[in-house]
Amino acid sequence: MKTIEQINEKISSGKAVVLTAEEIIDYVDKKGVEQAAKEVDVVTTATFGPMCSSGCFLNFGHSKPKMRITEAWLDDVSAYAGVAAVDLFLGATQLRANDPANIDYPGEFKFGGGHVMEKLIAGEEVQLFGLSYGTDDYPRRELRTTITIDDLNQAIMVNPRNCYQNYNVAVNASDKPIYTYLGYLKPHLKNCGYSSAGQLSPLLNDPYYRTIGVGTRVWLAGAQGHVYSEGTQHSPSCERGVLGVPSEGAGTLALTGDMKQMDPEFVRGVSLKGYGVSLSVGVGIPIPILDEQMLLQTTIRDRDIMAQVIDYSTDYPERTGKVLGNVSYEELKSGTIDLNGSKVKAGGLSSYGKARKIASILAEEIRNGKFTVTQPIAPLPVEQSMNPMKEV
Repeated sequence: MKTIEQINEKISSGKAVVLTAEEIIDYVDKKGVEQAAKEVDVVTTATFGPMCSSGCFLNFGHSKPKMRITEAWLDDVSAYAGVAAVDLFLGATQLRANDPANIDYPGEFKFGGGHVMEKLIAGEEVQLFGLSYGTDDYPRRELRTTITIDDLNQAIMVNPRNCYQNYNVAVNASDKPIYTYLGYLKPHLKNCGYSSAGQLSPLLNDPYYRTIGVGTRVWLAGAQGHVYSEGTQHSPSCERGVLGVPSEGAGTLALTGDMKQMDPEFVRGVSLKGYGVSLSVGVGIPIPILDEQMLLQTTIRDRDIMAQVIDYSTDYPERTGKVLGNVSYEELKSGTIDLNGSKVKAGGLSSYGKARKIASILAEEIRNGKFTVTQPIAPLPVEQSMNPMKEV
């Protein structure tokens, strides 16, 4: 057994042994679980891909005269102003006004909240347009200006649902093409879409949330952020396979971090034809190796991680619960899966290369003492289901 304090002491002294979730697999094969658990202190995990449930709070400071902003647009993307005078919340999937200009289906969505966030983090100018009804203490009624992230008092990324523990594989069994958040799906099961880093993904390496919880420090697009809550739709009560890995979505994380400290390489606006816009985010999470069981969890391989194949033409939108099959991430990453005897081309929206880079960057930051591991202040629920919407 090791403690978080002992591991952080080794990090501070520059003696910590840190490997990525990819590297640890061969290391354990060579050393064995018992010996590797004694030697290795931290395993780094990572993912990079579209995470629609993301956004940010921005504070602009007060104009002269003061204004209580009630409606606002950033580069023509509507932001929520129902918080305070000059605080706004910008959602990653909010579309620019009149986008798409071509209303014929499928729409070509070009720009939205995720793109504004990318521009801000890259240091580019963004136009702010605000309206108000005017009050005695906030008399100004209209404002138009340009800002960069350096002009903001705070720019805080606040993502209610990131890092899905596992996720569906999308196919289309109908006779016409469909457009989804997992990409363009050809008719008659000709291709499939997925989005996960598989064996590098954070919650797949800590399936029962022993070390990842509320307060856990995370690497969020280059900044040191943290988990502030269970993510929305966190539903860990599900079937699990090898090493406790769930066969469906299961756990999620709510993450926050300072956008002023972020790297634009790991925050990218996404346009999805026929669906809308989103934000691809890079997340890295260190897993302290407290004991042999914790180490064993981090040796999960793509071949052991199974995902459900769902028909997005009928079963997904209608919530039938029907599953067409189960495939491993090893199959998905090969580019072709076998679905009930048929060969189906596979394409991923997440970037394994970016995830690998993030895991390596985080490992190096830990080795250099720039990033330490944390004891969660509260655990994530391990038994919880997601309820459907109540309709009347």
